[in-house]
Amino acid sequence: MVKISSFDDWIQYFREWQNDIGYDPTLLGNYNFETKLGDLHSAEIEFGDFKGQRKWERVGQIPNQSIRDALMNLIIYQGDTEFASVEQQRNLLDTTPTEYDRQALVRVNSEEMRHGWQMCYLLVNYFGDSGKLEARKLLERRAFRGDRLLGSFNAPVNNWLDFFTYTEFVDRDGKYQLTMLSHSAFAPLAESVTAMLKEEFFHMFTGHTGLTRILRAGKIPVAIVQKYFNKWLSTAYDLFGTDHSSSANWAYVWGLKGRFDEDEAKIPAEKDKLNDLARNHYIVECAKLIDQLNALVPQGQPKLYAPDLKFNRSIGEHVGKTYSVTGELLSADAYKKHVTQVLPTAEDEQLLSEIIKSKDWVAQMQIKS
Repeated sequence: MVKISSFDDWIQYFREWQNDIGYDPTLLGNYNFETKLGDLHSAEIEFGDFKGQRKWERVGQIPNQSIRDALMNLIIYQGDTEFASVEQQRNLLDTTPTEYDRQALVRVNSEEMRHGWQMCYLLVNYFGDSGKLEARKLLERRAFRGDRLLGSFNAPVNNWLDFFTYTEFVDRDGKYQLTMLSHSAFAPLAESVTAMLKEEFFHMFTGHTGLTRILRAGKIPVAIVQKYFNKWLSTAYDLFGTDHSSSANWAYVWGLKGRFDEDEAKIPAEKDKLNDLARNHYIVECAKLIDQLNALVPQGQPKLYAPDLKFNRSIGEHVGKTYSVTGELLSADAYKKHVTQVLPTAEDEQLLSEIIKSKDWVAQMQIKS
């Protein structure tokens, strides 16, 4: 078992992780892994029971162990998603459609690695032996073994339609999570995620422009694009957490994680609906993005849409229930057949593989001078 006594020890373990997952660090060029801190929304705690007090700079300033444990858990989960996404995407370099896409993928991967690095910096430097242990464990779980903490980050990203849809919708959930953490009462976390947010916007840009380019090229059937929407949006809904979550309630009461619109909200928080409200913001935003993409769908072809909130859920009140992609409750047998019709299949992946072998399946990226 590797013992981590300092952040330098962790950095060495990070290099070993890159090697273990098969990611050649020379692909990253001269990218500099470093900790980055952004500006605080406020020097004072913005919400919850400690509102108005000075934000905590050290763990020892946090009032009790329950709050410290909840804070560390938030950091662990955030870090786990960052390293997992690199593991999910590590094989895509073999099939990059253009040089622009190769560079974009490397940038996305390097920034996700840095985001995980940033979370481990907090764990190692602020949370003592337990933080060092958790920072090590973040480099020991593997998405391709299925032992990452959240199900979305164990799902395979097998091709570039997968990747563009993932960065459009799953990275967009990341924007919401980071925004809510940017209001945290723990100043080092708030400063860390403020810096991360600036990088996250490129990931979402990559996804949206990638899907735009696919639709412009017109080589991939819209029906297959829809299947990947069904795959990633349904799991993205899960990433907002359970409905009426007590952990989200306490995270708000303790000032650890705010609302998505915390700095604009004019009404008191509905603390029993925090996850639901954030998810609703997300759904509205995604609907607008899908409307933009539908402007590129040829006349006479079915328009793209977001799957119903009840479809294919792994957590919450709809988990395990047999709702269709449009929200109808199906029998178990009908649902089993339905899933093969609305989620990507091996046959879809084979067809995509053949399409992606050509050079014109995605439109060239238009770079403004």
